[in-house]
Amino acid sequence: MFKRGRAEKEISLTFDDGPDAYYTPLLLDLLKKYNAKATFFVVGVNAERHPDIIKRMHDEGHLIGIHNYVHKSNWLMRPKTVKNQINRTIQIIQSITGSGTVYYRPPWGVVNLIDFAKLGHLQIILWSAMFGDWRKRLGADRLERRMMKKMRPGEVVLLHDCGTTFGADKDAPANMMIALERYMQAAQRKHFRFIRIDEMMRLTDAVRMRQPSLYKRTIVKLWFAWEKCFHSVFGLKTTNEEDPVFYYRVRPYQGEAVALDQGQTLVQGDKVLEIHFDNKKLYEMSKKSRSTMQIAIQMIRSVEKTLPELADLATADPQFADVKALYGVSMLNRGPEKFGFKVLDLPKGFFARSSQLYLKFLLSVIHPRGSARLKENNELLVPKMMIMPFDFLIHRYSSVAKNDAGKAEPFAAPLAAKRAEGFESTPPPFA
Repeated sequence: MFKRGRAEKEISLTFDDGPDAYYTPLLLDLLKKYNAKATFFVVGVNAERHPDIIKRMHDEGHLIGIHNYVHKSNWLMRPKTVKNQINRTIQIIQSITGSGTVYYRPPWGVVNLIDFAKLGHLQIILWSAMFGDWRKRLGADRLERRMMKKMRPGEVVLLHDCGTTFGADKDAPANMMIALERYMQAAQRKHFRFIRIDEMMRLTDAVRMRQPSLYKRTIVKLWFAWEKCFHSVFGLKTTNEEDPVFYYRVRPYQGEAVALDQGQTLVQGDKVLEIHFDNKKLYEMSKKSRSTMQIAIQMIRSVEKTLPELADLATADPQFADVKALYGVSMLNRGPEKFGFKVLDLPKGFFARSSQLYLKFLLSVIHPRGSARLKENNELLVPKMMIMPFDFLIHRYSSVAKNDAGKAEPFAAPLAAKRAEGFESTPPPFA
């Protein structure tokens, strides 16, 4: 659950229960006037009645979330009913805007443990500031005073743009908008920005990555201790102890047959060089980077540096003589083709399912946005098998293969010649 951010000059405005045919368009005008972005948790039945307002929210850059199909507490519904309400509302939003949503605020903030277990694909959003603005008798002046006390960075402000739900007053949103404009005017003078909840979460995650909590530090420390133990037990080595990128071990291949190049096929029992990315290095990259793009660039540079080291090591060590391919399994599998890897689906079964669970947990630990990243494009977070023919590694990356073979060590020269054979008259298949 997310209910308060960590930011310098940002506040998130969130609105529940709409859209309302009269008040929501006025609210959108007000937000546009102050160049503010907000998050609307819409009731599905209201969204269905007013698709034009939903489209306007989307077109003007606001974030749309779910507030059930009808405004009813989850405690009064079966888990299956809650799930159906959420899915129906997502479908309505998607049919209008072309985009789905993963942001969910249960009515009255009530969610039971069964719901919580079943709604793992959603990001539950609560709030840090609530003012009772659904009551008309509160009045605009009292509401304004309450709101001014909560003009602080990182606040997630809960307001209502519709007064037709149970317990609310129909005309209460009129007072809310009077108080809101005064609040926004004061915030503008103090140079605050009003941002969507997804941006607030990104800012918060960035702060947490630079200043991780004790819980996060403990999890990371335990994880890296486990990885160090794993490396020791299974005899994993690295090409560069001072600046490791890949850890590797030679082992028999256990998967289904895979067609390589030059008519070769990788079959069960063939030797492969299994590679593991150094997750501690990835975590350090994440801490120092301001965006996932910077992390990707650093990873690319690290791999570009390490593959030649691995190729040179392979030409100098007899233990690699019978290795047929580099092999790895990862969810970071978009783009390795440029290095010469084939990216293939894992056969369905226990190994694929367990790998996905393991790697998702790992991603939640080392990614700068933690578990929040798992909510976005979840369908893309699928572990895949990456394979590179060992001949290709030597031919493309080994300095021995590129230079005069006579300058190589006694073992390296014939191995380099043997590995390069068959590539001289044919362009490299991955180039």
